[in-house]
Amino acid sequence: MARLDDCQYATVNSNLQNRPYLQNPWPGLTGYVEGGCYPIDDNRAKNSMGPFVIGRKYWLFSASKKGAKSSANLYSLIETAKANGLEPYACLKLLLIKLPSAETLEDIDALLPWNCKGGVD
Repeated sequence: MARLDDCQYATVNSNLQNRPYLQNPWPGLTGYVEGGCYPIDDNRAKNSMGPFVIGRKYWLFSASKKGAKSSANLYSLIETAKANGLEPYACLKLLLIKLPSAETLEDIDALLPWNCKGGVD
């Protein structure tokens, strides 16, 4: 099996001269392989989009732009809670209880999912 450094790639299209970011992708590709800090797939992102894709046909018929934006914000909150290992209902309950009384940026910062692992008091 060939080593990564020994592999070669060929420019197939002469149009690549107009797109310098496509001319020499090798340093970026080898950096990705050598770094190893990024997942090789995007399954986590795809799995989080499943409920959104199912619900999107219903959201097309929002009564107003504000309603559509509110739906998107709510979806974002729910998926952020899931991504941080929180139960979405408890996270939303915490936000709806404590956010109206938040007066400073520190109060709001304390309600971010990565800061509020404790739940509702």
